[in-house]
Amino acid sequence: MRIGVLGTGTIATAVVHGIAGDGHSIAVSERSAANAQALAAAYPNVTVASNQAVVDESDIVILGLMAEQAPGILGALVFCDGQQVITLMAGATLEQVAQMVAPARAAAIMMPFPGIAQGGSPIMMQGDADLVAALFGARNQIFALKDAEEMAAYLCAQAVLSPVVRMVGDAGQWLGARVSDPEQGEAFLRALVASSLAGTDCASLIEALNTPGGYNQRLRLHMEAAGMGDSLRAGLDTLEKDI
Repeated sequence: MRIGVLGTGTIATAVVHGIAGDGHSIAVSERSAANAQALAAAYPNVTVASNQAVVDESDIVILGLMAEQAPGILGALVFCDGQQVITLMAGATLEQVAQMVAPARAAAIMMPFPGIAQGGSPIMMQGDADLVAALFGARNQIFALKDAEEMAAYLCAQAVLSPVVRMVGDAGQWLGARVSDPEQGEAFLRALVASSLAGTDCASLIEALNTPGGYNQRLRLHMEAAGMGDSLRAGLDTLEKDI
């Protein structure tokens, strides 16, 4: 495919890394010049071009822009009928993007994570699931959502990642102060959490870890009594109200 990428921030750069080995012809914009040049240096099928040239050279355009900057940038560009646009912008709905890129088709909005660069990452998306799956589905898990309201809810809930990472990091620091190899201790905890959640739903995993008087049960009950669950739900409610 001929793919263009407008904006090469952290996520858009990871997206390019994730598909650069699939034989596509990829043009990336000059925005975030250091990232764009690094991608072109790493892959013979990636070139750097102006924003309009990226659009002109592409059948599929991926928008890695900041939502507040998008109207000004996209308003200066000419899109063509038959082009398909995938947006990575969390602050603009698919309907809003459609107005900015007409007469091109706003095919999908997707929210990847940096892990898309290596594969094995979840991708939240709304719109043309077949198109997103054709580009990214071979190595990543696609979660298709029905509308903008579901996307907004998923965006709020995915913010649990940072608190979970902080909790694992804090536990790693606690462990590191008590063992001879602190880095190994944190690596163990990261592997424990990632592998345990990968193939088991949360309710089943909690039940499996619910041995009466066991370490896991005792710590969970302690943290629940301290308000962990209530605080999490209150935080998610706050995020939802701010949308």
